[in-house]
Amino acid sequence: MNYADIKEVDVQDGTGVRVALYVSGCHFHCKGCHNREAWDFKYGKEYNDETEKYILDLLAPDYISGLSLLGGEPLEPQNQEVLAELVRKVKEKYPNKDIWCYTGYDFEKNVLGQMYKKFDYTPKFLENVDIIVDGEFQEDKKLVDLKFRGSTNQRKIDVKESVKQNKMIQLKFGDENRYETYKVITKDL
Repeated sequence: MNYADIKEVDVQDGTGVRVALYVSGCHFHCKGCHNREAWDFKYGKEYNDETEKYILDLLAPDYISGLSLLGGEPLEPQNQEVLAELVRKVKEKYPNKDIWCYTGYDFEKNVLGQMYKKFDYTPKFLENVDIIVDGEFQEDKKLVDLKFRGSTNQRKIDVKESVKQNKMIQLKFGDENRYETYKVITKDL
């Protein structure tokens, strides 16, 4: 697996101050994606034991709330298999820090419906992830002031409860009133 970037301090991709890992490789190619270079699986640097140690060390300070996984696409099978081990180690070393994962995959259909049954690493990955924000970025549903996502179709999912109940348990972002009543008014000139 390659990665595009590691942000030592990130405040936009989950609650609190976080460490963010941007993996390389994505097949979605969403129109308007702000990480187009990370579509290429070979982009960036090789993820290795040194990278893993670096991330674990970055998570050590008390002011760091947790880890965010973004891309590219963290749930591409070749990425997910590597990340399953990383999130296990993060939870083992820092059980009180949360892990967020951003994916273009649909949680019910693709993650629980297919990957969970097909790949032995998906259940291992999910048992250590707290929140998944799912759904492809949709440029026509983009609002610049959304919390923790790029477009209104994306959902925040409680992973542990969803797996436990075998159905998607959606959480609120806290800004739903703003965008659920948002309307674009156009006028011919």
